[in-house]
Amino acid sequence: MKLKDKVSVITGGADGIGRATAQKFAKEGAKVVVADLNEDAGQNVVAEINNQGGEAVFFKLDVTNFDEVTALVEFAVNTFGSIDVMFNNAGIGINKPFLDHTPDDYHKVVAVNQHGVYYGMLAAARKMKELGVKGAIINNASVFGYVATLGVTGYQAAKGAVVMLTKHGALELAPYGIRVVGVAPAAVNTNIVEGYRAAGLLDYMKKQQLTRELIEPEEIAEVVSFLATDEARVMNGSVVMADDGFASFKSDLRPF
Repeated sequence: MKLKDKVSVITGGADGIGRATAQKFAKEGAKVVVADLNEDAGQNVVAEINNQGGEAVFFKLDVTNFDEVTALVEFAVNTFGSIDVMFNNAGIGINKPFLDHTPDDYHKVVAVNQHGVYYGMLAAARKMKELGVKGAIINNASVFGYVATLGVTGYQAAKGAVVMLTKHGALELAPYGIRVVGVAPAAVNTNIVEGYRAAGLLDYMKKQQLTRELIEPEEIAEVVSFLATDEARVMNGSVVMADDGFASFKSDLRPF
């Protein structure tokens, strides 16, 4: 119960890494706010947690709207009395070759993956400072914020920005006792890899990781859970590579 009574907010909590993290946080004793645009799926996660003896509530959220993100943080405080952990997890991907990638594609992905993280950081940090909470803000970055891959122009640009937002946020918020850290997965077995599957590149993606398998969402949730604990106090401004070695070597395989 390393997160006992910590009030934790998870964006994109209805599926994938967000869902797995919400369940993990609850098992560790946290009070969880599951935030997502998909209300039915989000309510299902809340029901799963509550049926297992945890505490969770749902908030319908569009992370591209700062007013809604601010309302989410207020909701968490009004419901559970505080906010200790903010996991900015919501993300989308569009898989197209660069020359087919449009400005609309780019802005859609950046609005969720970059602006949504910034909004979550800002709203949570302001409330933590107001309440005197020495909290943790965790951002879902990606190995693709460090190394280039095919077909995900906006995703890569946004995740690179998340890496720097994490460093900058940690620097700015340290005087208030607020930590900012990130996690950088590689190819995780969630809906976001469907573009690779549709393009026939999923086996290629697996071979870019040392175990030659997709990472499971629960494995990333374990890392995020540790980052949220007081035991991770000295981890600040860094992004943990949870990439199964993706960034550590280059395969000689080619997709074409």
